[in-house]
Amino acid sequence: MITKYFNKVLVRFNPFGKEAKTSRLFLASIPPSQRLTGTKIQSEILNEGTDKEPLIRVIFKDKKEIEVNPSNLSFQELANAFESHSNKLRLRELIERQ
Repeated sequence: MITKYFNKVLVRFNPFGKEAKTSRLFLASIPPSQRLTGTKIQSEILNEGTDKEPLIRVIFKDKKEIEVNPSNLSFQELANAFESHSNKLRLRELIERQ
């Protein structure tokens, strides 16, 4: 998954829920060096009695925002959702360089 174009990331999940594995894999796929380059990563742990839904929200450098519910998706499906927009940004970057 191309994470280079992420500007801000919010991950909200219950560590004991079915969304925990997908959320943790997503967080682990973001390299630590990216935090130094300006990507803001925010995680929020939900407990059993909360009304908030699990959520992964990514705001890209072009201000496009994608939200997904990690309860309904596998990690691969989640990665594909973000990968498609990252590929568009990579292509745009390559065209602008030439």
